[in-house]
Amino acid sequence: MEASARLLTSTAVCFHRRNLPLSSLPLLNANNPRRLVSLSLGKCSLRSTTPFPSSPNPFSSPLSRISPSPPEAISPNSSLNSFEGSSIQWDHPNFSLSNTKGSVFSRNDSVLTVVLLGWLGAKQKHLKRYADMYNLRGIQSVRFVVPPTEFLGFDLGSIIEEKVKNLAHEIGDWCSVNETDGRERHLLFHTFSNTGWLAYGVILDNLKSREDIIRKIRGCIVDSGPCAEISPEVWAAGFCAAFLKKRTVLQPPAESPDSSNLKGSIVRNYQSDTKPSIGEMVLLPLLTKFFEVLLRCPDVNRRLSKYISVLSENQPHCPQLYLYSSADKVIPPRYVEEFIAHQKALGRTVYAHNFGLSPHVDHFRSYPHLYTAKVEEFLKLCSTAMVS
Repeated sequence: MEASARLLTSTAVCFHRRNLPLSSLPLLNANNPRRLVSLSLGKCSLRSTTPFPSSPNPFSSPLSRISPSPPEAISPNSSLNSFEGSSIQWDHPNFSLSNTKGSVFSRNDSVLTVVLLGWLGAKQKHLKRYADMYNLRGIQSVRFVVPPTEFLGFDLGSIIEEKVKNLAHEIGDWCSVNETDGRERHLLFHTFSNTGWLAYGVILDNLKSREDIIRKIRGCIVDSGPCAEISPEVWAAGFCAAFLKKRTVLQPPAESPDSSNLKGSIVRNYQSDTKPSIGEMVLLPLLTKFFEVLLRCPDVNRRLSKYISVLSENQPHCPQLYLYSSADKVIPPRYVEEFIAHQKALGRTVYAHNFGLSPHVDHFRSYPHLYTAKVEEFLKLCSTAMVS
C-alpha cells in the first residue's frame, strides 16, 4: 500500500522497538548469494548478482524453439535497478516440463508474459512459487516486490511509485517489439492484495497514452483484493500482517475437490476463534490511528484516488479473475464482492472464486490444485477473448 507522507517519529520508534531493521535489508534469499540484493537506508545503493533480461528481447518463447537463448544481463544502470530497494526478477520458463504440458495460453500468433505484483512484505521466494506455476506451463514471468521497511524514513509512496513507473516503461518498451518470428508479445497481470493491485493501477496510468500496449493486456488476476475504499482499517491490517509476518489466521481443511466453473463461487460461513497475538493487539490500534491521519492528507488522498479511479473505471477490456476468501482478515470479502459487482455493471468480463477458509494471500498454499486449475481455466479464456 502506497501513500505520500513521512512517518511520525513515535510510530517509527514503535516499529524500531519491534526489531525491524532500519540500517540494512536483504531483499532476496541470503542463503543463495547469487540472488542477494543488499541495500542501505542511509544511501541509495543496490547490489545484485542475479542477471536481468534487457529490453526488448529478454528471452525467447518456448513456443518458438526448443532450445532458447538465455536472457541477456541487464545493465547495472538500468532504470529497473536505479532506485533503492528495487526488486525485479525475470524468469525463464522450464522448457523441459513445459514442452510436455504444452502452453495453456493457446494463441499461436503471440507469446505471453505474466507480471506478478507482490503483496506488502512479499519476498522473491514467495512469488517464485507463482512464477514456477506459470513457467512450467510455458509462460515467462516478471516478479516485483516491495518490502514494508522501505516505507520507514522515506516520503511514503513517492519512491515506490517511481519504481513502478519505471517497471511500466520497461514492460511497455519490451512489449512494443515482436518476437524474432513475428509473434506479438502479450501481458497478463497477477496482483496480490492492495499493494499489487495499486501497483497495477500505477502501471495502467503510465501506459494510458500507449494504446498499442494496453491492447496487449490479455487479462488480470487479483488475489486477495481489492479494497477500492481508502480505509484506515484495511491499511493498518495490511501493514500489521506485513510487519508481524502473520499470514495464517485459520487452519483450512483439506483441499476441496470442487472444480466448478469460474462463474460460480464457494462461500463458506465460518466462526474464527483465533485470538490475536499480543503484538497484533498493540500494533494494530497504533497503525489504525496513524492511517486515520495519514490517509486524510490531501496529496496522499489525491494520488490514491487517481489510481483507484483508473482501476475502477478504466481497466482494459480484458477478462478479470478475482480469487478471495471469506476468512480474509486483511481485506474482508465484501470489498471484493462490491468491486466485482461494479465491474460487471460496467460490462466487464469478470470471474471469481471464493476459497472459503484460506487466509489473506494464502489461497495457493492452502488449495494448490484448485488454485492452479482456476488459473489454467482463466488463461484459456484469455487466449480466446476478444480485447477491444
